[in-house]
Amino acid sequence: MCWNLRVTRNSSPAVGARRVPRRDTPRGSDVAAYAAIGLSAGLTVLIGLLGPSAMVPELPGPPWQPPYSLGVRPDGHPVIALAALALALGGVGLAFALRSRWSPGARPLLVAGCATAALTAFLPPSGSADHLNYAAYGRLVTLGHDPYAVAPAGLSADPVLGAVEEWAGVTSVYGPVATAVQALASLAGGDSVRLTVFVMALINAAAFTGTALLLDRFTREDDDLRRRAALLWAANPLMIYHLAAGIHVDTLAVACVVAALTARGAARGLLLGVGIGMKINAGLVALGPAWELRRSPGRLAVVAGTATATVLALYGLAGPHVLDQVGANGRKVSLATPWHLVKTGLQEAFGSGAYTVWIQLGSLLLMVVLARLILRARPADTAPAIAAAIVVAWLFAAPYALPWYDGLAFALLAMVSWPALEGFVVARTTLLSMGYLPAREALRPADLEWTKTVVREWAVPCSLLALTLALVWWAARAAAPGRRRPASAAPPP
Repeated sequence: MCWNLRVTRNSSPAVGARRVPRRDTPRGSDVAAYAAIGLSAGLTVLIGLLGPSAMVPELPGPPWQPPYSLGVRPDGHPVIALAALALALGGVGLAFALRSRWSPGARPLLVAGCATAALTAFLPPSGSADHLNYAAYGRLVTLGHDPYAVAPAGLSADPVLGAVEEWAGVTSVYGPVATAVQALASLAGGDSVRLTVFVMALINAAAFTGTALLLDRFTREDDDLRRRAALLWAANPLMIYHLAAGIHVDTLAVACVVAALTARGAARGLLLGVGIGMKINAGLVALGPAWELRRSPGRLAVVAGTATATVLALYGLAGPHVLDQVGANGRKVSLATPWHLVKTGLQEAFGSGAYTVWIQLGSLLLMVVLARLILRARPADTAPAIAAAIVVAWLFAAPYALPWYDGLAFALLAMVSWPALEGFVVARTTLLSMGYLPAREALRPADLEWTKTVVREWAVPCSLLALTLALVWWAARAAAPGRRRPASAAPPP
């Protein structure tokens, strides 16, 4: 049994990579792409710096406590426009930078991205109000309540529990490890929402930076892969917007599974278990190591056994209600996914109803077909590549998905080189993000209601449906006989 935690690399991490000659000097388009990435990250920082707004929830607590802002309190119109511009510039800039033959180098991208993530920890979180829920669930634990059985609305007189906005009546959907982190932040923050959120932001920034460093070390022997890893995670303006500035718990889950994929033996299983203890969908990543180790029953048993034992222990200690909200979420359809169109069509054709089973079966079938096609398009045997294909298939097929879920796909793609799939994920995250401007209802100007009723409910689902069909077409075409190229194939001249 091997307990050592160290970075490991497969001799052929590049999946379907096409080596292209690098340019020593940038062209105008190269400069524009990286400028767009920098401007996008700068706008994200500016949104938090301006203080409470439609994009930035108020944080009750003594004003001298971090995080800090200028307290400008801008109107919803300009701040939502800033967010839209940040996402558009970030998506376009990232797409072109990934295709560019010139790069400023991996290290400057890594340093700039990590510095930006650290800076956002000292600014109020933006984009959604999820961090208020995190603070509330941690507060419930410190008050002696079970956040999986008691909703914040039950104790709304408490200053932290009363700050929850849209989900006050909902119990926690997060794993027991995430709840433990939230409780730790609550212990430090006490009855101050501001200080509690700041502690969570520091932990989030550490996880974001730690993931960036792990990815950089994992790809250190391949300069091109290292550059792409920095772009896909540390300097990714979409991830800076959602995971660094938004401090979603997904950041912690991603850090655990990336660490797991760079570890061996029981350490890998333990980290996978902790990742699933953060957020249960991280369990999809476990399919990568399982396939990679399928011909080594002993090693597979160690990893699988350790992961299973860890998950059972964590969820067992969390109590009988730990999966209640997970089950409820599994029956939901979010407004911005193509399944919203399917649900609406079924309701018009057959009458009112949720059609939960139909949609769940359809999404599962789509996920299996997509994963199969993607893996046939670029045959691969490494755990990160297998996991990346499965996670991307899940994201495109899931009835309930939010843009920050895509962080898991970006981190896995950063461990391999899969240019076409990277392009699909960048497009998906950009489109889905546009549907959540902002992801909270509070303070949205009344005349911008169309951003929800038109953009989120119709424009984005239709666009994602077209993108999903394009992904199926690409994968099927790439998987056709004569077009497939194994991961270990030599790069073209």
